[in-house]
Amino acid sequence: MVLLKLDDERFRIPRILPDRCVMMALVHDLAEAQVGDIAPREGIPKAEKHRLESEAMHNIVHDMLHNSPAAQKINALWMEYEDGQSPEAKFVKDLDRFEMASQALEYEKNHGASLQPFFDSSIPKLQHPQVQEWGQGLLGERYNISNTSTTSR
Repeated sequence: MVLLKLDDERFRIPRILPDRCVMMALVHDLAEAQVGDIAPREGIPKAEKHRLESEAMHNIVHDMLHNSPAAQKINALWMEYEDGQSPEAKFVKDLDRFEMASQALEYEKNHGASLQPFFDSSIPKLQHPQVQEWGQGLLGERYNISNTSTTSR
């Protein structure tokens, strides 16, 4: 949802191409659609996660899309995301981490369980200043919810 706001002049982030971010986020989710969104707590080594996602992308690009020009563009975007060096790749990776923490907060609110490992593995890794700000806001919201529920007992 954040990516949709990037087209709005009020939310424009310098040196980030919104269209490229949207495409990259969608392409990143393609691999996860086949192998699942593997969370750090599942204990699957990074190399194995990468291998599974690479295999999924190979299947999509070669078996499903027959290495067409569109498939090659999809593969290039996925590789750019995985490499994590372009401003867009860094930003989309941060959004993915932020979204994981945001989902964890919603789950905590709805189910009353602590999901601290999700916050520990996401918020401290945020690099983009804007996403760091959102992450701190999320932690502030979590703190306020925690204090409200503690004082209402």
